[in-house]
Amino acid sequence: QVQLVESGGGLVQPGESLRLSCAASGFPFSTYAMNWFRQTPGKGREKVARITAEGDMRDVLDSVKGRFTGSRDNVKNMLFLQMNTLKPEDTGVYYCNVAYKLKTWWGPGTQVTVSS
Repeated sequence: QVQLVESGGGLVQPGESLRLSCAASGFPFSTYAMNWFRQTPGKGREKVARITAEGDMRDVLDSVKGRFTGSRDNVKNMLFLQMNTLKPEDTGVYYCNVAYKLKTWWGPGTQVTVSS
């Protein structure tokens, strides 16, 4: 059974940073690309970035380019999203997902709130 669990969210002020984590299990993590999505009040659910199996970041959302960096640890089966210079419009629930065996699996998400 695939399990994805995000963590690391919280309340921060504009300009601050957060590092999100996604713990993965139940599939061969090191051979699958992973995605970060977010659900924001203003724009609904949008894809933030795709992290290839090798750890390269692709399909980066324009509004986070230069501020967010995705990475992974294929030994520990962990996915990360380093978020710098956070803005109020980054507020939302952040999810990791994977397409595995003809199904897209999602974690429960972690709330990020950027507010002064």
